[in-house]
Amino acid sequence: MQAIIHVTLFTVNSYDAVFRDGMILIEGSLIHYAGQMNERLIPDGTPIIDCHHQYAALPGLIDTHNHSSLIRGVDENLDLVDWLPVYDLEHRTCTPEDARQAYRLGYMECLLNGTTTVQDMHRFMSQAAQVAGDMGLRVFLAPYAADIPPYDFFETSTDNERLIKEWHGSFNGRIQIEAGIEDVFYASEQMYSNALTMHERYGVRIHTHGPEHAEEEATAQSRFGMSITQLLFQRGILGEFLSLGHCVPISRNDMDLIASTGASVCHCPISAAKLGCGTARVKEMEEAGINVSLGSDGPIDNNSMDLFQEMKVASLMQKVRYADAKIYDAKHMLRMATINGARSLGVADQIGSLENGKRADIILISLNHPSLRPICWNEDSSDTNLVWALVFAMQGNFVDTVFVDGNMLVRGGHLVHGDEQEIIETAQRQGEDWMRRRNNASNTILKPIRN
Repeated sequence: MQAIIHVTLFTVNSYDAVFRDGMILIEGSLIHYAGQMNERLIPDGTPIIDCHHQYAALPGLIDTHNHSSLIRGVDENLDLVDWLPVYDLEHRTCTPEDARQAYRLGYMECLLNGTTTVQDMHRFMSQAAQVAGDMGLRVFLAPYAADIPPYDFFETSTDNERLIKEWHGSFNGRIQIEAGIEDVFYASEQMYSNALTMHERYGVRIHTHGPEHAEEEATAQSRFGMSITQLLFQRGILGEFLSLGHCVPISRNDMDLIASTGASVCHCPISAAKLGCGTARVKEMEEAGINVSLGSDGPIDNNSMDLFQEMKVASLMQKVRYADAKIYDAKHMLRMATINGARSLGVADQIGSLENGKRADIILISLNHPSLRPICWNEDSSDTNLVWALVFAMQGNFVDTVFVDGNMLVRGGHLVHGDEQEIIETAQRQGEDWMRRRNNASNTILKPIRN
């Protein structure tokens, strides 16, 4: 048993209960108690973290659409359709060691920013499974799979199935393998059929890209005679087992189609803005009944994997799109980054809120920062301005302590196990080498398939 006491506790349960003087008891990998401070519930001899009312406890954040990379800040000021052929160079030159160091650096960044679960899509994902297993965080791994020439340098369905057999459910269930597909322009109908077979045979989930840019939708209409969403439905891929990245330009009819199947949307507002894709109509998605979670889309186009930034930007973009200051308040955004993410991954009964019986994925945030003060409370309720500060003024490096499955992975803002400087320096050397190989391949940039 472990105890966290005298902490401001944001449970993100169905009532969004907040406890000004809260307490969490951890037994093994599970939360035994999360609620009002009650010292009588703490067994004698229990190790205690006394927060002295100087920390807030939140569920670990959940990044539901990420592409690990060592390359960032180099493919800038490009619209998506011009950016993709340049981005493909990364994958054409990627080696297992490139991927390994990308996972080490990226997962460290995620943990230090309070993200405890990552749905990642990249290459050589056995490396991701091993790195995440060793580091201690929770991952859902969807191989970047494609088979339409000239894009058949990505992972194959065979690679994907091998990954499932070797790694699915490993490290006490923290490593979950999914069937991954790039998109309808890179992957054949057979590859979608293979993904469904893997889902049915092994019980794994499926993760892929939905439409990201209006030009993609126009190309789908001319090539397939239907929208991307309709094509996914025709291929049998829409269902409760599916999470879709992006979905920026989709119609209300397509929203209704997604909602009717129970699929989730992983909203990536910062990357959508940077790549000129526009602003997803999240308000209408949710009105249609779609579960919408948040994703960073990874460092290659976001430059960061800080979900606190993502919450703020996601809220502001919706307020701007609908010219309505009353929508997407702080509590709503916190749910998108936690329990909605758990729903997107099919594990809302296990993670995403701080409740008895759930996995002990917990972050403690130091309140000793000027941008989080002063903290005020409505004495007649649990309402506090702190929830607004945590969404609109928070920075990932305010995270002090991180637990996953009850194991302390970060303390004092640093990894408990692992040499941060060694990870950074190794990633620097590997990243420089990768960039040289990538740049040498730049004279063979592929023509955009969407043209």
